[in-house]
Amino acid sequence: MVKWGRKFIWATVLLLVFTIPAACATSNNSADSSAVQPANGAAEATAGSASSGAGDSAQAEAATRTVAGEFGDVEIPVSPQRIAGIYVEDYLKALGVTPVVQWYHPSWGKQDYLGLDVPEFDITGSIEALLEKEPDLIIVDGGADAAKFEQYSKVAPTYRLPERVLQDSRQVLTAIADALGVPEKAEAVLEEYDQKVADGKAKLQQAAGQEKVAVIRLNVADKTFALFGIKNRYTGVIYDQFGLTPVPMAAEMTEYQTIISEELIPQLEADHIIVFPDNGGWDTAENQEAIQILDGPLWKNLPAVKNGNIYRMERSHWQSGAITANSMKLDDLLEAMVK
Repeated sequence: MVKWGRKFIWATVLLLVFTIPAACATSNNSADSSAVQPANGAAEATAGSASSGAGDSAQAEAATRTVAGEFGDVEIPVSPQRIAGIYVEDYLKALGVTPVVQWYHPSWGKQDYLGLDVPEFDITGSIEALLEKEPDLIIVDGGADAAKFEQYSKVAPTYRLPERVLQDSRQVLTAIADALGVPEKAEAVLEEYDQKVADGKAKLQQAAGQEKVAVIRLNVADKTFALFGIKNRYTGVIYDQFGLTPVPMAAEMTEYQTIISEELIPQLEADHIIVFPDNGGWDTAENQEAIQILDGPLWKNLPAVKNGNIYRMERSHWQSGAITANSMKLDDLLEAMVK
């Protein structure tokens, strides 16, 4: 019995001898395995972080903020990706944003000077054409009344610029940049623009002094003329920013423009005349008959014409009051008037 007991004890000892290394090996393997875990855990954490980052990005895109528009507060995306700027494409481009469509009117054309390679949106047609482009934000100017604003709002959140900013292209640019969350871009554009205007104004005043300037649009279809007043949002900039002197009739106008007959042109007593067609270009076939008016005897006897001070301008940026268009007008005037 004692012998059996001793054998049992030795067997137990041997079993422990062989079991302990195996256990140690298992323990070491477990330790090695857990040593790998931080790497795997880090990968999982990284993946989780990436997933969280993507989620944050998606949340940022889905987040909204409130802006005060002409028709009340509007909830708009914090980070809009597909923006339609109806007749404010100039400002979007100046801020480095390419709109999803470009404003177009069958009678007035579009803002060709922007050179945008995007689909046209005919504002006289169905709004479904805009819906198809899936904008996540629409920005409109004074051309959109309350009814039109409601229509646009059914397509996407719509910010109608406040009426109080529309007269000044600087304020319009700032309002749009604020709505897009990029005020610093507007500041950079305006700093460059204001310096250009200051330099150009000094040159124009030296060249023209107090000589009187008229801005006239040739309405091709009915062969009439529109005199643009100092409050005109398209061309008033040449007086209030560039320092040119308007003809008396333009200076006294309270409306943006007024239709005048050809016979009234000499009574303007303009030393300089800026003229452009209401649509198309100077070489457009359908404009040629109307353009012949400018070669008639009445025009040839105008002092401005005799002195070589009639300037035929490209209509699309002269019929826009936006920041890029205004900069281009200044370029035109410097080229035409500063010898």
